[in-house]
Amino acid sequence: MFLIKTEKARQELQPGRRTLGQRERALLLMADGQRSVTDFGQLFGSRDEAGRVALHLVQEGYLHRSQPATPAVAPPVQAAPASDASPEPPVAADVFDGKRSLATTRMFLFDLCERMFVRRDPILAGQFRELLREARDRESMLAAASAMLGEIEKLAGAERATSIRERIDKLLPPQLVH
Repeated sequence: MFLIKTEKARQELQPGRRTLGQRERALLLMADGQRSVTDFGQLFGSRDEAGRVALHLVQEGYLHRSQPATPAVAPPVQAAPASDASPEPPVAADVFDGKRSLATTRMFLFDLCERMFVRRDPILAGQFRELLREARDRESMLAAASAMLGEIEKLAGAERATSIRERIDKLLPPQLVH
């Protein structure tokens, strides 16, 4: 089931309106007709939980279901010839050696929001800022980051989104196991 925002969802995502929880709002932000409930499983911890939340949002009129478009068949890609020289490892321009924390992660995400979205889509940038302001724990921070990464992937490609995801992983404090 692919999900698309309704007008009611767009109204909910406007700055100053907040009747849904942060996780529901994050799902609304990511619902673009190209993602299925399976794609939201990571955001909610399981596909079943994502399905329950998505069904609730459909029943409440925030989302509607769509059928996936038939993908175009891409021509096969030829592999580059192997060379004897081993490739150089990528070098990060700004190596992070500071303390891992939610505050550091939040500041990085605010900065990323400003750089990636303010000029392209100020309304979306405002929505992401609001999600980040409300993010007080690891799960809500990851939900906001996931929503942003979904949009970054559409704008800048999967490789850029993956590199940012890796950076976020380096900034977040390690999970405590009890």
